[in-house]
Amino acid sequence: MAAGGERICTIAAVGEIDGRLNLASAWEAIADEVGDSTAVSVAGRHFSWTDFDDRAARLATTMVAHGLGPDSKVALYLYNGNEYPEAQYAAFKVRGIPANVNYRYTGDELAYILDNSDAEAVFFDHTLADRLEAVRERCPALRLAVQVGGVEVPDWAVGYEEAVSADPMGRIDRSGSDLWFLYTGGTTGMPKAVMWDHTNLLGSMEATFRPFGLPVPSTSAEAAATARSVADAGTEIRQLCAAPLMHGTSGIPGLATLSHGGMLSTLSSRAFDPDELWRIVALDRITMVTMVGDAFGRPMVESLDRAAAEGRMPDLSSLRLLLSSGVMFSAATKEAMLDHHACTIVDSLGSSEGTGMASQVMSRRRRDTATARFRLGEHTRVLTDEGADIQPGSGERGRIALGWPLPLGYFKDPAKTEEAFPMVAGRRWSIPGDWATVEADGTITLLGRGSACINTGGEKVFPEEVEEALKELEAVVDCNVIGLDDDRWGQAVTAVVELCAPGAADADELRAGVRERLAGYKVPKRIVIVDRVERSPNGKSDYRWAKAVAEASVTD
Repeated sequence: MAAGGERICTIAAVGEIDGRLNLASAWEAIADEVGDSTAVSVAGRHFSWTDFDDRAARLATTMVAHGLGPDSKVALYLYNGNEYPEAQYAAFKVRGIPANVNYRYTGDELAYILDNSDAEAVFFDHTLADRLEAVRERCPALRLAVQVGGVEVPDWAVGYEEAVSADPMGRIDRSGSDLWFLYTGGTTGMPKAVMWDHTNLLGSMEATFRPFGLPVPSTSAEAAATARSVADAGTEIRQLCAAPLMHGTSGIPGLATLSHGGMLSTLSSRAFDPDELWRIVALDRITMVTMVGDAFGRPMVESLDRAAAEGRMPDLSSLRLLLSSGVMFSAATKEAMLDHHACTIVDSLGSSEGTGMASQVMSRRRRDTATARFRLGEHTRVLTDEGADIQPGSGERGRIALGWPLPLGYFKDPAKTEEAFPMVAGRRWSIPGDWATVEADGTITLLGRGSACINTGGEKVFPEEVEEALKELEAVVDCNVIGLDDDRWGQAVTAVVELCAPGAADADELRAGVRERLAGYKVPKRIVIVDRVERSPNGKSDYRWAKAVAEASVTD
């Protein structure tokens, strides 16, 4: 949709994907086929596929009763739990458009998302009620608010259990052109809603069906047959979402897991608890965990270290895959994980604007992969600004470009859509701004997002490569690197660093360690040591926080 709300007509080619299938219709067929199987689990509390479908259908009736229908936007201002996938499924059922809302948003940020998305309904956790009440009047399109949990429900809202007690909505015909909104993190500007249609969402799942020797289903009957085939083989996916469902790292794989007839599992704790994660892996016989790099990986390793030392290792025998996306996942942390359990670790390079751009696979048999080194996906290239391919081994930098599957663009932002999804050599690409070099062997080295690039004395420095150099130092637990305005250099490379213990290293020692790994101009000119590096709930760097801390240290 463009600025006026009209649907964009230019869509990328969709390969072999049929284009008719809607996720709600696929899931209804799956529920009919494998109804007794578990669809959703929350800290060991299980909901069958029959229950999942029924509860979503009842929520859909409540939505329709409040005037929601095709193209109605449904904001999900929720923590992980069964309510998130249920509300999302209900929105799909009425041909509405779910929109993720970061549960840390408050005030202007929250009002912006609800207004920008044209949200007609919002599902919210009861602990967030005061935040929502404070901005409701700034969101004129809202006609339904559903509160999850809590004893008292505001008079302007409906309790979740009341909403799920309506009679179930009957099934309807739907289209693969229906939409799903995935808001970007907004680390360098206001979040933007990436518009995915169901056809391209299904296309993004191609790699998840391939290990089963199955194509992406194009009809409801094929979806049901796929779920039955996977269930009969005993190879169903049981995904534990360590990362929030409101983040693409769990959200998109979660859609894929349900589209296989698998099980979506979440933790009960609001803050990430690695001990609970390993308990649920054992309890629910989890096969896949979705996470975000070292922000999750390091606490998970530390939890296993403690368990091993105390002789209480959890049963990890079911776990086949750790899937990480969103930030760089250090080789050291992956090595430490593999020392505990022989699974496959996939570090996937993607974004809200495109999935499966590149990946790095690591296992006990394949442990020689460097941090930030990836193999390109079959639909991905690295292009110069002129649209030419970067030649392997040239040392030239280019931008990573995905050719398929593609979202339609950004909601209400045709200018940004044209910038991020340009036509190159007669073909539409997703080019969100990640820079890389292509090595002689065809692999790529990820440099980082160009929007965060630091210009210091005319040299370009990507924060991510400095961060990784710092995190390789024994004394460093976490860090953010940003550029601060500087009279001499234009921008000074500045690091905000969390140490493993007070006094574990000083600024000169940290700079010396980086200098051994990177060119001199990339060495931080300023280092600010903090008690804890703040990150967003999805594990991504909070560069706005880091810049504020660094600027404050300069003025102190």
